[in-house]
Amino acid sequence: MTEIKEVDDADATEAADQVLGGGLALTAGRFGFRFADQRWEWSDEVAAMHGYGVGEAVPTTEMLLSHKHPDDREWVASVISDSVAKSQPFCSRHRIIDTKGELHEVIVLADALIEDDVVVGTTGYYIDLTAALDQERRDVVAETLPELQESRAAIEQAKGVLRYVYRISPEQAFDVLRWRSQETNTKLRDLAAQIIRDLDTLPGPAAHTQTQFDHLLLTAHLRLTAEQN
Repeated sequence: MTEIKEVDDADATEAADQVLGGGLALTAGRFGFRFADQRWEWSDEVAAMHGYGVGEAVPTTEMLLSHKHPDDREWVASVISDSVAKSQPFCSRHRIIDTKGELHEVIVLADALIEDDVVVGTTGYYIDLTAALDQERRDVVAETLPELQESRAAIEQAKGVLRYVYRISPEQAFDVLRWRSQETNTKLRDLAAQIIRDLDTLPGPAAHTQTQFDHLLLTAHLRLTAEQN
C-alpha cells in the first residue's frame, strides 16, 4: 500500500494535517498496458485492489473487465477499445468489485508509454478512493477547510480542478494532491501552483480533456524542478 504521510510544508499542510488526523492512507498502484498485444502489468497494490495476492493472477483485459461494476463495464470496455484503436492513453473513474465482492471506487490516471518516439501503450496509476474519511471527520474537514483557504489558495484552486476533471469530492481531491506531493517529494503548495499555471497549456474542452490533464498532473513536478534550477 502506498501511504500518504505528512509532507514537510508548514505553510501549506500543517493545519490541514491536523484537521485530517495527521495524514490519510491512500492506496495507489502502477499499471502498464501495451496496445499491440494488449498486455497488462500491474503492481501489487493494483492486484490487491482487485482482491489478489502477490503473483496470484496475471491481468488480462477480460479479467479486468470482469471486475468492473456491471453499470460501468460496457463504458470501460469502450474506453479501452478506443485507446487501442487510436494509440492514446485512456483514463477513467469507475467502480471495481474485488474477489471478495467488495466495491472499490477508483480513478485511473494515465500517460503515454513511449519507446523510440512511438506511443506503444499507456502507463500510470490506479488510485483507490474507497478508504475515505468517515462522516465525523468529513464534517470536521468541511468546517475547517474554509479557514485555510486564504493561506492555501493554490491548493484550493487545484482541488477544484481535480474535482471537476475526475468528479470527486473535495477530500478525495486533496488526497490525490497529497499523494502526488509525497510521490514526487514536492511541496504540496508548489505542486498545486504549478498545476494551475499549466492549465493555460491545455486546449479547450474536448473528449480527451481528462487524458490531457492526467499528463499535466503526472508531470507537474518535472516542470517545477526545471523552473527552480
